[in-house]
Amino acid sequence: MSTHARPALSVGIPTFGTPAARHGHDWRHLLEVARMAEDAGVDRLVVSDHVVLGPGTDAYPWGRFPTGPEADWLEPLTVVTALAAVTTTVRFLTGVLVAPLRPAALLAKTAATVDVLSDGRLDLGVGTGWQPEEFTAVGASFADRGALLTEGIATCRQLWTGGPVAVGHGDDATTVWCAPVPRQDPLPVWFSGTLTSRNVRRIVELGDGWIPIMGTDAAGLADGVAVLRAAFADAGRDPATLGVRAALPVARDAEGRADVDRTLAATPDLLLAGATDVHVPLRAFDPDGSRPAETFARLVGRYRAETA
Repeated sequence: MSTHARPALSVGIPTFGTPAARHGHDWRHLLEVARMAEDAGVDRLVVSDHVVLGPGTDAYPWGRFPTGPEADWLEPLTVVTALAAVTTTVRFLTGVLVAPLRPAALLAKTAATVDVLSDGRLDLGVGTGWQPEEFTAVGASFADRGALLTEGIATCRQLWTGGPVAVGHGDDATTVWCAPVPRQDPLPVWFSGTLTSRNVRRIVELGDGWIPIMGTDAAGLADGVAVLRAAFADAGRDPATLGVRAALPVARDAEGRADVDRTLAATPDLLLAGATDVHVPLRAFDPDGSRPAETFARLVGRYRAETA
């Protein structure tokens, strides 16, 4: 059993592409979308990340990439700050932030600031990224992205303690402080990806949750949860504190339209497999952005029925 109060419904909101003409091609419509989600009872809103994009979007490992390289991709922690300012209860997850693209001290400062301003509503979902061009653009090594992720989050954890932290090497060594510290203690960090031995260590030593790769089914989820819970226990951590965000496969009707009822009907299977949080993309059910309030209400209503 999980110590999470109840399973949560997370909805991904589109912070990339082009806003619909009905919104005047204006990204500020997301502020109203966030208010609608909160009013409907959505537990968490999920925002994605790309700092830049190179031309090779066809190399995306999980199917067809949703945009061309020239499309808008809003910076997720900035988005969360804006949406937190117009809401009070809904939580936010970066799903996922390509953490190695950001210097650790800057990421620690930014995430702590967002958490303070949102009154402790940030979940930091992080991953290694998949496109080499992004790393070239910021002067980071794509080949070393796994090590950069581990070292970066470890440094963030140190900086979030509020105490002095030793940084640098040799003649460059010094002591720094990073304030404010996050409102949450600890700030939840969710690692994405397959459960390689290195990723299991990251989650156990530095994390609070796991975001499986897209396409993971209930059986694969259950296997992964068992591995992580055993690793938590071996490390002296309570396995019941592990957060697991599982994506619900979008079911479609004969005309190809996303079906809320059939999609949410898979919720119990994922919860039995160990999910503490299920995720659906808003755009699948409201592709032109014309009825977010109605869509949120239908998703929440059906989710509550499946988890009653």
